[in-house]
Amino acid sequence: MKGSAPDRTGSSAWRRLLRQLVLVFALPVVLVAVWWVTSAGSQDVYWPPLRTIVEAFWEVWTAERWTGDVLPSVLRLAAGVALAAVVGVALGTVIGSYRRVRAVCEPVLEFLRAVPPPVLVPVIMLFAGIGDTMKIVVIASGCVWPILLNTVEGVRAVDSVMSETARSYGITGVARLRRLVLPSASPQIFAGLRQALSIGIILMVISEMFAASNGLGFTIVQFQRSFAIPDMWTGILLLGLLGFALSVLFRLAERRVLAWYHGLRDATRGSS
Repeated sequence: MKGSAPDRTGSSAWRRLLRQLVLVFALPVVLVAVWWVTSAGSQDVYWPPLRTIVEAFWEVWTAERWTGDVLPSVLRLAAGVALAAVVGVALGTVIGSYRRVRAVCEPVLEFLRAVPPPVLVPVIMLFAGIGDTMKIVVIASGCVWPILLNTVEGVRAVDSVMSETARSYGITGVARLRRLVLPSASPQIFAGLRQALSIGIILMVISEMFAASNGLGFTIVQFQRSFAIPDMWTGILLLGLLGFALSVLFRLAERRVLAWYHGLRDATRGSS
């Protein structure tokens, strides 16, 4: 009798994992199957069969291209998102903590947020040149807004009772920031980071289409200009796979860092 409970728990965990895998991969498998079938007999130059794209994929994306194009793109994306995270969390914490600062900054932030980051590429090129710095700044300029705004909302939503308790115990300054404000706002901050990652991939490609000599965006444009259409589609497919892989890695990191938050939510759901 005692040994049956762990077995039951283990089997239910495996069933839950299997159900999650089915939910994650069911729709992509169906879409790929539909694409494969509908494009099988295609004679259109711009819409090649998926079989042709898959066959070209392994020929195009060799080890040399991975190190020469994919790796630089990923490094620029990581640098841009990291820069946006530092700026967004720092400014968001200050703006969210002080009502007067928020009142002064809000009109300017709304104006700057309304400017599409791709429009700023020519302006950024004037100041940052055409190297990696320009591309990183372009990525950061678009990624900073979801992080900043979510941080502001997270800081503003800090529980007033906990805030008063911290004040009564003399927890102020950096200690209050580390032990109360940032942990309380971290779910919102991670939500902003998740949005920023999606925006960053888009801006990574756009920035590499301007005066670049390597990267995924540059390579896809080169394939398009040389009418290597199957090769161009392999780049688009690789971008989708890269975005999916980064999303999965981010979710794993988020679950690890916010384990206390997800555990609290699960416990609340279980009690209700």
